[in-house]
Amino acid sequence: MRNILLLFTALLFSTTLFSQIFEPIKWNSNVIKESEDIYVLQFEAKLDKGWHIYSQKEVETDDIAPTATEFTFYNEDKKYELIGETTEPEGIQKYDKVFEMDIKYFEDKVLFTQKIKRLDPSLESVKAEVFFGICDDERCLAPDVVEFDLNISGKISGAKTAFGGDTKSIDKNENDKPIEEEKEQKGLWATFILAFLSGFAALLTPCVFPMIPMTVSFFTKQSKTRASGIRNAIFYGVFIIVIYVGLGSVVTAIFGADALNALSTNIWFNLIFFVLLIVFGLSFLGAFEIMLPNSWANKVDRQADKGGFLGIFFMALALAIVSFSCTGPIVGTLLVQAASQGGMAPVIGMLGFSLAIALPFALFALFPGWLNSLPKSGGWLNTVKVFLGFLEIAFAFKFLSNADLVLQLGWLQREVFLAIWIAVFGALSLYLLGKIKLPHDSPSEHISVGRLSIALLTLAFTIYLIPGLWGAPLKIVSGFPPPQTYSESPRGFGGTSSAGASTSELPEGAKYGEHDIISFTDYETGLAYAKKVNKPVLIDFTGYACVNCRKMEEYVWSEPSVLKTLKNDIVLISLYVDYKKELPKSEQYVSETTGKKIKTIGNKWSDFQITKYKANAQPYYILIDHKEANLNKPVGYTPDENEYLKWLQEGIANFSKK
Repeated sequence: MRNILLLFTALLFSTTLFSQIFEPIKWNSNVIKESEDIYVLQFEAKLDKGWHIYSQKEVETDDIAPTATEFTFYNEDKKYELIGETTEPEGIQKYDKVFEMDIKYFEDKVLFTQKIKRLDPSLESVKAEVFFGICDDERCLAPDVVEFDLNISGKISGAKTAFGGDTKSIDKNENDKPIEEEKEQKGLWATFILAFLSGFAALLTPCVFPMIPMTVSFFTKQSKTRASGIRNAIFYGVFIIVIYVGLGSVVTAIFGADALNALSTNIWFNLIFFVLLIVFGLSFLGAFEIMLPNSWANKVDRQADKGGFLGIFFMALALAIVSFSCTGPIVGTLLVQAASQGGMAPVIGMLGFSLAIALPFALFALFPGWLNSLPKSGGWLNTVKVFLGFLEIAFAFKFLSNADLVLQLGWLQREVFLAIWIAVFGALSLYLLGKIKLPHDSPSEHISVGRLSIALLTLAFTIYLIPGLWGAPLKIVSGFPPPQTYSESPRGFGGTSSAGASTSELPEGAKYGEHDIISFTDYETGLAYAKKVNKPVLIDFTGYACVNCRKMEEYVWSEPSVLKTLKNDIVLISLYVDYKKELPKSEQYVSETTGKKIKTIGNKWSDFQITKYKANAQPYYILIDHKEANLNKPVGYTPDENEYLKWLQEGIANFSKK
């Protein structure tokens, strides 16, 4: 039957280009017997290239978030018990600008495992199911459920996959090894690069920069030969790396990879690091210095006098301790960032940071002539330190914002956050222009061209932030301020918004959606209103956890010409395929197309999309007339606003001809 449908689709390809059912994921399952009563249940998802599913860890937020993967095990007879939680690999973790949060997901192939203990010898099989969402870079599919029936002898009784298919059985005995999965490292590379750049920033502080020529000269002049001097300087750099990487390893070992990852969404974690970054920032501004006890430095110095490789190691340790007042806040900030990622991120972060610190010592030892090109120490070093201090304070409020968003206290809404950033970066601009003096600044009659250039860039950034108070999207800093929906008013201070108008102006059953577009969430209600006002209908198959739906709304719908069309020329019906509210029992049914039980409102709209339009991806846009006939070809994710506007205008023009 499927082959016939595929052939039919191919014949009509020119008219059904955008109408297709995606099946980008296949599930396999397996049972491994570890001992007499201990079994490992394995659930492997294989995804087509470009598609991904999300982690089991729910994001602690009341805002829209991706659909987390969720396993359910049916054990009414209590014949077995779960041992621990369902495990998953490290996956890929990155900050998503659309959802404005860290998101963890898996690509290509992912293995979930659950260990169980058999309590009743009569147990023959374990029934389970997985609920998940799946997306690629252009669309998301409606959340789906896959059912498993695992025979604990190690053979599969059956696993019903998403979209109605069946997996192939996999026969494995108790000696089989678990299925291997690939671990993505994209997030770690980002951590490494950020840490490496931060290391170079630390080099330009008054605690570290003057040490470069002094230390290199010591090794090249005090050593018996130039070769030994170069060797000692290189080992000095290596020991710097060892010390900082050791610090990252200790942090990971104490807290554990999973614990660090869990801390990133913890309220207390965010509050504690808000305070820490404020303290670090004030230290850089000159309010006080954060220093390790002098006795530590003295003891290390005495060990450094012993010479040899051990002495070189203690010289490197002495640098780390003596420069702590400058490097400590940077290292602390990096560890905070790494903690939010988890895994080996603290180790990778310290590797990048220490490599940037160590490289100059080795390079200048190899090429001592370069020392003559180094700028002289002076007041500019303190300027770098103060600049970093302002950045620390600005970023600190992101952690406070995270905690406020989770608690929904409304203390740090978007306008307040932006006002704080405007004040911080405005003060930084005045400092760089020489209008503000801080305790450790050197007296100067003029500022350099470089400092003036940075001041102008900072001032321009400050001015850029100001329209955000009146509702500007501020796409450059998207992800740092709270979302626009978390604000005192949808359009900021002094702005006007139809969302603030009387609800009597709204048609019955409608609401104000994104950008104050009047939208319906019920198909029949919206269609009836379209007939009343004689406008075409735009059906928007969407999802609360649909990444690309949010991208379309934020970057395409916000364009003035598109927004004007959506507000004035069509009736918008947004159908959320992942809406989990249950339908009344009398309205629940079994789909004739997929054979699945339709229990929720989201199930209903997903089944409607599949049955009527032979598509299951979101976003999916259809322009129809009052007889529910298509006005032009439906489209999916269309990031080009001009192309999307042209599509809208084409459908509207066809409606006018009827």
